[in-house]
Amino acid sequence: MTRGANRLLLRGAGPARTIFGALALLLALLAFVPAGASARTVRFDGKRVDVPRDWTVYRLAQHPGMCVRLDRRAVYLGTPAANQRCPVNVIGRKRAIVVEPAGPGRTAAEAHAAAVAHPARGRTAAKDSAASGVFTGLGFDACTAPSSRSMAAWTSSPYRALGVYIGGENRGCSQPNLTAAWVSAQTAAGWNLIPTYVGLQAPTSSCSSCAKIVASQAAAQGTESALDAVEDAGAIGMGPGTPIYFDMESYTPTGSATAAVLAFLSAWTTKLHSLGYVSAVYSSSGSGIADLADAAGSGAAEPDAIWIANWNGREDTVDPNVPSNLWAQHQRLHQYRGGHDETYGGVTINVDNNYLDGPTFGAGSLPPVGGDDPVGGIDLTASPIPGQLRVKGWALDPDLLTQTLGIKVFVGGRAGTAGAIEYGLGEVANQPRNGIGGKYPGAGPNHGFDSTFPTVKSGPQPVCVYALNTGLGADTMLGCKTANIPVAVQISRIWAPARGGVKAILTCTWPAGTACPGQLLLRTQVKVPVRARGRVVRMRTVTRSLGRRSFNLSGNSWHVFAIGLTGGGRALLRQHGSLRAQLIAAIPGGRRSASVAVAQPGG
Repeated sequence: MTRGANRLLLRGAGPARTIFGALALLLALLAFVPAGASARTVRFDGKRVDVPRDWTVYRLAQHPGMCVRLDRRAVYLGTPAANQRCPVNVIGRKRAIVVEPAGPGRTAAEAHAAAVAHPARGRTAAKDSAASGVFTGLGFDACTAPSSRSMAAWTSSPYRALGVYIGGENRGCSQPNLTAAWVSAQTAAGWNLIPTYVGLQAPTSSCSSCAKIVASQAAAQGTESALDAVEDAGAIGMGPGTPIYFDMESYTPTGSATAAVLAFLSAWTTKLHSLGYVSAVYSSSGSGIADLADAAGSGAAEPDAIWIANWNGREDTVDPNVPSNLWAQHQRLHQYRGGHDETYGGVTINVDNNYLDGPTFGAGSLPPVGGDDPVGGIDLTASPIPGQLRVKGWALDPDLLTQTLGIKVFVGGRAGTAGAIEYGLGEVANQPRNGIGGKYPGAGPNHGFDSTFPTVKSGPQPVCVYALNTGLGADTMLGCKTANIPVAVQISRIWAPARGGVKAILTCTWPAGTACPGQLLLRTQVKVPVRARGRVVRMRTVTRSLGRRSFNLSGNSWHVFAIGLTGGGRALLRQHGSLRAQLIAAIPGGRRSASVAVAQPGG
């Protein structure tokens, strides 16, 4: 989504709103050139396009992964890449022109006419893809939303929350990935999103290139920004109840600047509330956050949550400029480290680091405190033993504070997800858990749970935990986290006796008494000739079976198994003398493999 940039659509994929300055339509084609600027003509996608003469032109096909920065005077020809290499701190007034190639549908002129006459059309609000609530844990933010492939790679990271820039006059990076489908896919995968709107900045903002608040119009501009942010959120499936964080970068607090910022943010909050959204604000601890804290209780509308930028390296939400009694009920996020590169799953992204204990949008969100439904949270999901899953957290029912709740776990996704497996743990939320008595007087301290159980699922798996309701209300999803679960079968030794075949020691790490059935497969790869017209034209690698057998172990036990060679396997060994083979031990939910040299019997 590059809405907010000057965007020249040479395809009929949908309209875009043009917010920057006066634009002139030159020739019969789409050509956005700021009024008064001299133009030059470039050719792209078989068309002639007029662009500002002194602006740099980037042909994206020649620059794979280029960051399409909207804060600089540049022309980008082509489709922004899904994996852009963007610094996290890009911000500033939209200036860029993005020219995308032609495609099926309307002509370029029709797309332009629709965008100018009806800038909001074509941006139908998508169906909400997840619930909103509180998430506690680590997160990161990046300038452009990573591709789905990058997000999958980052499931190996310690993060389960991500800040996404949904819009605003000063959003600095293009967002080709940020669609309703992307949002739905990421929340279903267990990610919690922090929707962030980069609108008008303080009159004394440290961003010299940013569009800024006009003090005399601050309240009206705050209202307009909230309306625009809600449209942006709705277009990607984030409906009422979603928190939207206004990004107010650091500024110099002065009497007039502080008054303008507070009037703007008060109007922002009021309008978001009237539209059913949760109001939140990101800012520097020493400017916007300090001003909000000082103004608390003054009668102005206050945000529901704050996101504190204070790069002190601490993974908590404590800040010297915010008294402990303000935004104290799971209403704070803390950006504790600034832009730097991190790599997980082979994918590098430039990120800021955050610790969250506040509202997000996503499948892993904790429902707000209060009401009839159970409340609680997940501390961790992990696999301490191959084939087994540990879940730890807490849960209680506000209607029945002393009641022990049952816990249900789905491995592989949320309830209803195809392929997800349900595990009922029983009424296990009865263990001591620090902090519960102070937050819920009369509840007692024993509402924690810490359970380990076997699962046939293996590999990186989303784990979703539910508290079972006992009074009024309904069952509550406490959150989703990803756990990497090794396969329960292990190959501890493998060898090839001289008389032929292979022997292996297998161990099953499921609990004692659990059936652990499976198959042992012995395979090799050999090169065979491909013939044409009676002669060999090339060699092709094929997989051949040397042997197989079934086995049935019991949990928490081991056994030596022998795999004899098939007739075809013996023939291959006579032909080759010896072969490098792969032994595969497969059980329900996964497999292990090991390599072994197999020789001709008696060789």
